[in-house]
Amino acid sequence: MSARLFRIAAVIFALAPALAATSLPAPPATAAERYPTRPVHFISGFPAGGAVDITTRVMADWFSADLGQQFIVENRSGMGGNLGAQAMINAAPDGYTLLLDAPNNAISATLYKKLPYDFIRDTTPVAGVMRLTNIMVVPPSLPVKNVADFIAYAKANPGKVSFASSGNGTSVHLSGELFKWITGIDMLHVPYRGSAGAYPDLLTGKVHVLFDNLPGAIEFVRSGQLRALGVTVGKRWPALPEVPTIGETVPGFEASVWYGISAPKGTPPEVVEILNKSVGAALANPKLQGKLADLGGIPMPMSAAEFGKFIADETEKWGKVVRAANLSVE
Repeated sequence: MSARLFRIAAVIFALAPALAATSLPAPPATAAERYPTRPVHFISGFPAGGAVDITTRVMADWFSADLGQQFIVENRSGMGGNLGAQAMINAAPDGYTLLLDAPNNAISATLYKKLPYDFIRDTTPVAGVMRLTNIMVVPPSLPVKNVADFIAYAKANPGKVSFASSGNGTSVHLSGELFKWITGIDMLHVPYRGSAGAYPDLLTGKVHVLFDNLPGAIEFVRSGQLRALGVTVGKRWPALPEVPTIGETVPGFEASVWYGISAPKGTPPEVVEILNKSVGAALANPKLQGKLADLGGIPMPMSAAEFGKFIADETEKWGKVVRAANLSVE
């Protein structure tokens, strides 16, 4: 071999590894990085038509458009939302089953004595969605105009006043129990399988009051079919600034509501990150912000870690209320 050909061969030999590396295909993306590649089941622990269901559908529509796969809403109602939580917890931890969280998931940890799961231990927090308030509503046929009137009416009719709820252990239930405990009035609790089921009886006066999540009640209030007596949070709510807080009449009364998203324990961090980023984009989107505002909600963007701490704090807070009021459900 001539010296010139020898030099060329030596150069080719030296470059061979680099040329081979550049010709190799990129490693395939993991299943988590490609997520989602098929429809996702998004569980609402309450029946269709209620506040949790409405919010679940708003977020499912966003995810479907943003992530390119259908997010299918499943209503798994019962036990104050606990059947829906259990269905999510028992699902495969692959990101294809999610739950819209609400205060019932924090309340149930103390209220229910025999839950088959520990919500904090057995779930993966994904993202916060929104904050809102409950609202105390009564039928116009009830002869009360404000919270003070209602307390006086209940005291004048002991054992005859009933309050509806969306189920044992929901914020709707605990708001009523907290109201009873602080005011000392006697009211009968009538639980329904979701607040939507309570409205026919409330509108006709078969039950007398409901402390519902604002999205479920707001159109009844706006249309005049129900009378709003007060909101449960500490300050007047932007969507209904003319409605006083219950605390203005009942010092110390406060109960706030929130929604978020969780997945089964062990869901891949890459999937959680994809979902969290999508929620963040949703809450920054003016059109979706408008939908939440129509429901009376305020965006609650959080990292997954922040939302996990938030749930732990809410569990501790509501645990104190449950124990103070001596409440329990077997």
